[in-house]
Amino acid sequence: MYFLGFDHTDVRLKLAETAIHSVRRLRPDSGETHLTLGQHLYWAYQNYDRAREELTVAQRTLPNESRIPLMAGYIDRRQGHWEKSLEEIKQALELDPRNFSIRQQVSLTYQGLRRYKETAAALDDVLAITPKDVTSKVQRAWVDLQWRADPKPLHMTIETVLAQDPSAVPAIVIQWLELALSERDPVAAEHALAAMPIGGCRDENIAFPNSWCQGLVARLRGDEPAARAAFANARKELEQIVREQPDYAAALCAIGVVDAALGNKQDALREGERAVELMPVGKSAIDGAMLVQYLAIIYAWTGDKDRAIERLTEAMKLPGSHVTYGHLRLNPFWDPLRGDPRFKGIVASLAPK
Repeated sequence: MYFLGFDHTDVRLKLAETAIHSVRRLRPDSGETHLTLGQHLYWAYQNYDRAREELTVAQRTLPNESRIPLMAGYIDRRQGHWEKSLEEIKQALELDPRNFSIRQQVSLTYQGLRRYKETAAALDDVLAITPKDVTSKVQRAWVDLQWRADPKPLHMTIETVLAQDPSAVPAIVIQWLELALSERDPVAAEHALAAMPIGGCRDENIAFPNSWCQGLVARLRGDEPAARAAFANARKELEQIVREQPDYAAALCAIGVVDAALGNKQDALREGERAVELMPVGKSAIDGAMLVQYLAIIYAWTGDKDRAIERLTEAMKLPGSHVTYGHLRLNPFWDPLRGDPRFKGIVASLAPK
């Protein structure tokens, strides 16, 4: 809850700490305790070195525990060692070959590396085990959107979900909304927005308020007053979080993007740049890459095309960012750069070969 930003508060962190203290008191020397402590150090503090030490101790008594190489893979992925991470996650899969979530992590690692053929194959393996899993079906279709800028498979998959399993829609609403934005379809965007659960407007660990998504949809349908009102509400929510946690990079990034949408140029630049300073790529290869990507968007929306192109060029070289051929070709976030030949060159360089 804390790590993914669903409840990034001291209260939530203290609940985790209390649980950890109880485990250590009850069974201080067990492998399970050391594994749990390693997970805690990773999720709560991004303390990768100490987490790895705990995994090493845990493995002495849990040599066949798949979560140990899996967690090692998470650590290496965050530290930018993507190929090593892939090896470790595959080692975890050898220990637990029918584990659904480990197979998903294999696909996500390939996706971060922009190795789309392997991503698709890994997701096909997931679906061979769980053929009815809606999120995996949507993720498989999502590959074509990112790889080839082809929205048709995702469009068809979501239509099938809507017809056959509408109760599953909240789990795929972010993909549905991005598809609607990419297709410039305000009606579909409104439907996606209506299905969005509370706290559902997010991009990985960056939790935007639902009012942010409401603003995007209002802007898509051309209702600028409604868009600005929604963005203002989003800013109020994020302002409270940033006031309580001034060094929380994800929240600073989110409020920076909202300020850019509102035209608050200086605030947006200060917040977006501060977020990148607090969580550089060297500290988290995944979060850092995402923050660089959003800083490029902030620069684009505030009229600084040169720095937007500079940051976008940086982000496209980073595994873990969402800078893909499909994203750049279709997502309206990049509309301010569309006439720039440098942007066209970046898009062309990512096109499928």
